[in-house]
Parts: sequence; C-alpha cells; structure tokens
Amino acid sequence: MIAVTRLNGKTVHLNALLIEVIEETPDTLITLTTGKKILVLEKANDVISSIQSYLRSIGVYAATIKSDQTEGTSP
Repeated sequence: MIAVTRLNGKTVHLNALLIEVIEETPDTLITLTTGKKILVLEKANDVISSIQSYLRSIGVYAATIKSDQTEGTSP
C-alpha cells in the first residue's frame, strides 16, 4: 500500500498493484484497474517513487530489473 493525499487533505492508502495510470492534469489523477479515479496532491513522480519503494519492500521490483547475470551470459 502507498499513502497519498486527496485534494481535501485526507490521507488514503492505495494498493499500488491496482494502479493502472498516473496523469498530471495539472492535479495528479490516479486511475485504478477497477476504473476508480482519485485526485491527489502529490506529483506523479512522487507517486511513482512511492510505488517503486513499495515494490522493493515486497521483493517485486528487483525481479523486474534485467541484469547481465540473468540474460544468458555464458561463464
């Protein structure tokens, strides 16, 4: 879960795995896979950083990074 701030100042926690799109319109609009849209005070880059931190904390982010060791390099 990541914490974001609605335009009214209330903090809400979103399941980062359900975020489909993040747009700045100029407010930041988060669209979930459920179709629900949430306007937040944070900038898109801050939300993305929060998502990356969350993914690292659960061990998913590292699994998406390609490295020379896993890309078929011969010993």
